[in-house]
Amino acid sequence: MHMIGIWLLILLLSVYQAAFTQYFLTNPDIYQLSLATWEEEPFRRMRLGEGVLSLPRLDYEALAALMVEQDYDLCRLTRKEYEQWPGIQKVLLARKPEEYRRLVRGYQMVFQDISCFPIPLSSAPFPVYEDSFLEPRTYNGDRRHEGCDILGTERPRGFYPVLSMTGGEVEQAGWLEMGGWRIGIRAPSGAYFYYAHLYQYAQEWQAGDRVYPGTLLGYMGDSGYGVEENTVGNFPVHLHLGIYISTDHYDELSVNPYWVLKYSERFLRKADY
Repeated sequence: MHMIGIWLLILLLSVYQAAFTQYFLTNPDIYQLSLATWEEEPFRRMRLGEGVLSLPRLDYEALAALMVEQDYDLCRLTRKEYEQWPGIQKVLLARKPEEYRRLVRGYQMVFQDISCFPIPLSSAPFPVYEDSFLEPRTYNGDRRHEGCDILGTERPRGFYPVLSMTGGEVEQAGWLEMGGWRIGIRAPSGAYFYYAHLYQYAQEWQAGDRVYPGTLLGYMGDSGYGVEENTVGNFPVHLHLGIYISTDHYDELSVNPYWVLKYSERFLRKADY
């Protein structure tokens, strides 16, 4: 009888363990959220989807809750699924409040200060862009594309003006071998916006200069991929936009600008050029 009891206990523990494991596997609000979530690739890819982008306001609390529940991909999110976010948030706040708040903060850092698309609308063909985040690049060694390219649709270098998407402070300006004539701006919420391959600047930018949403930074070009300043012509005219945030383990962690640009189209400005 004693041995039967032991085997019965082992059987019950096995059943409990299997049920416990299955619970975690079928409850993404538990296993998909950690303190390091905002440093992981699903967060960095920022897959919002057109349904979320069509909402009148981007709610960071809802965004974080739905990203966890939908496995960090909202491209096929339905309106009904969106409306369920308060219940999902309630569970996350009860079970992993610190992890959830940190994820919310990550989305706030990226989106909160944006109120301008970087290229104004005009009678000229509107530039095009696609999601090329983390695609392979080979200049100066194998690497990943930490940004999004806005192509100048066959217009010459210096044609398209480049505007600041946010307010903030200039941290870096000048020549880089990879980025050509570039400018880096720290937005108030902490994200770093990097505009590269410019043809020329709108003024002589210095570290510490203040900018505002819509400030003219310079003009789209094809500078870079050369040690010597003013190297041009090694690729088509375009603006490279990079967005970086500071996390627990990274001073500059890149996030996908593609969905950020899609979101910022609601802030398009018009200009004659």
